[in-house]
Amino acid sequence: MARKSLEITIPGVPAGDENRDGGKTFVLTEMPAMQAEKWATKAFFALAKSGLDVPPDIADQGLAGVAALGLKAFSGISFYDAEPLLDEMLGCVQIKEKIATRKLTPDDIEEVATLLTLRQEVLKIHVDFSKLAALSKSRQAAPAKAAAS
Repeated sequence: MARKSLEITIPGVPAGDENRDGGKTFVLTEMPAMQAEKWATKAFFALAKSGLDVPPDIADQGLAGVAALGLKAFSGISFYDAEPLLDEMLGCVQIKEKIATRKLTPDDIEEVATLLTLRQEVLKIHVDFSKLAALSKSRQAAPAKAAAS
């Protein structure tokens, strides 16, 4: 089975506002499993180093576990630890030009909002959100069970 892939076209904006990336199409491709596991492990270590209480079993969930911690959790990590993770996410993105796709160059993306959208979509193609929902429900049920005991 092939890795997941997704095309994202950045929408234009109403007249009067400028979106320099409007109309550009990007192709996002899932990381190979070994690379995704390493990325998730690096993210867990960075989060743990930041002082966040990372539950020990969440690492078993890979990227879904990273997503379960939430993007807010990343606000506590240093830019030094975050930068390679952010760069690696963009390694999943290519730009589509007419009939071909190619790797991104620094000038391909001109809006911060586009970067945020692409990073969010990269995370989505790596995370099984049905597993994430089940993980979240089991985490909520665990304290209730413990309190009832």
